[in-house]
Amino acid sequence: VQLQASGGGLVQAGGSLRLPCAASGTSGSIFSINDMGWYRQAPGKQREPVARITSGGSPVYADSVKGRFTISRDNVKNTVYLEMNSLRPEDTAVYYCNGDSRDELGIRIDYWGQGTQVTVSS
Repeated sequence: VQLQASGGGLVQAGGSLRLPCAASGTSGSIFSINDMGWYRQAPGKQREPVARITSGGSPVYADSVKGRFTISRDNVKNTVYLEMNSLRPEDTAVYYCNGDSRDELGIRIDYWGQGTQVTVSS
């Protein structure tokens, strides 16, 4: 499974961005993906979870983005989206797309996209 993230850029505080992440691979491997989500890593900080969505469409958000970010998933297009509104300078980070599945032993396998830079100016 390969994950391709895009949509990052420079935006002023209060602005919006939409990050899509498309999964590609064999139909079997894509079908095996369970949750998909977004993490971010700011300079000098550890990577942190931002939002996650199950294969059934149930979302979970970090407290810092609740009410501002919306995660959605299109299982036909094999794409997960992160809609970011009311952006703040502290949202500046490299955003990484993530997906997970299980192997035949039930061991979790994580897939990562290449990261896309989001910069919010004050």
